[in-house]
Amino acid sequence: MNTAHPSTRRAICAACLRPQQTCICRWVTALPNQVEVLILQHPMEVSNAKNSARLLHMSLSNSRLEVGETFEPEHLQSLLSPDRRNVLLYPETEQKSERFDAAWLNEPLRLVVLDGTWRKSRKMLYLNPLLQTLPRLPLRDTPPSHYLIRKAHLPDQLSTLEATVYALAQLENDINKFNPLIDAFDGFVAQQASYVRRSV
Repeated sequence: MNTAHPSTRRAICAACLRPQQTCICRWVTALPNQVEVLILQHPMEVSNAKNSARLLHMSLSNSRLEVGETFEPEHLQSLLSPDRRNVLLYPETEQKSERFDAAWLNEPLRLVVLDGTWRKSRKMLYLNPLLQTLPRLPLRDTPPSHYLIRKAHLPDQLSTLEATVYALAQLENDINKFNPLIDAFDGFVAQQASYVRRSV
């Protein structure tokens, strides 16, 4: 039974789903993207204040965010509908996958993004065999991460937002189009860092 008095409950922003005091809506930067983005978010990331996927989803006009660790094959298949060629944003692993073909840049594309820690995203890939069949997109020459509020598994590891933005710039052949979202991300990171400093 919840005994909390109604007046003590924190008001939640209906858009970003965060407490009003830590709302991130001011950092939303509306941008049109030709390549559709499908974000598969691990459930543990939903309430993580440092997570960047919600800001990414709210900023990209052509995006969808689904939460889960294991997806029903039929549902996942519907998300990966054949009206677009699906490409997984994930580094190459020991498991062989189809190489990205530059000729696909002339086709309608859907970028599939796994949002979670390195361990969780790897588990999501393992638990959803359909994802393992997708060709993978390797990122090229990405700048250092601006994600200073979360420990990286690898030196060149990026946040979900950064990796997706750089992938879109690569796929849409426009290196500057999504810079405003990186600028907004810097503001988001600074906001989260300020909360950390206050709690110390």
